[in-house]
Amino acid sequence: MSSLKVKQVASADFPTRWGHFLIHGFATRASAGNGAKTEEAVALVMGEVHSGSPLVRIHSQCLTGDVFGSLRCDCRQQLEMSLSMIAQAGAGVLIYEQQEGRGIGLMAKLQAYALQDSGLDTVEANERLGFKADQREFLMPVEILKALDIRRVRLLSNNPDKVAALERAGIQVTERVPCEIAPTEHTEEYLKTKQEKLGHLFSGRHGQH
Repeated sequence: MSSLKVKQVASADFPTRWGHFLIHGFATRASAGNGAKTEEAVALVMGEVHSGSPLVRIHSQCLTGDVFGSLRCDCRQQLEMSLSMIAQAGAGVLIYEQQEGRGIGLMAKLQAYALQDSGLDTVEANERLGFKADQREFLMPVEILKALDIRRVRLLSNNPDKVAALERAGIQVTERVPCEIAPTEHTEEYLKTKQEKLGHLFSGRHGQH
């Protein structure tokens, strides 16, 4: 088991089109059997997050969706929906970690896209490349929440594994708040795979948020 130490390396004002946040930069050095590896992540914090149970979204980097607006996934819509919901609530945290492609990295993710083009789903493609269906362990976001002195959250997620990972690490999830995007012709199979193979929870009423 890796031991993880997280260090806050920067903090700054961060105005966005959703409102005013503080942006905090975090870096970690994980000491594992295969040597040390540095990871980086940012936390966008709005308002009072130390009382009650603030809205929290843990978002894994998706260059193709977040930056280029890819229609193959729902990542950018989830990111924007989360920031909008945090802004509406007037308080909350968005942690953005560099776990591209459910943790397999950008180049492997593009190789997985090519396999999907030949008929595999996202899970089958990851496994064909020698990865687990989801490589993420969510260790760093947990340490960031603790560094921000947040122990209770309302988690913006459709992923019960994320809830379980936080609970195991001592963060109380008082509520799982759905973060559902209506499927399109491009994402229908992608979302179906998330539901059937990764256990993501959807209301079954896509398009009615």
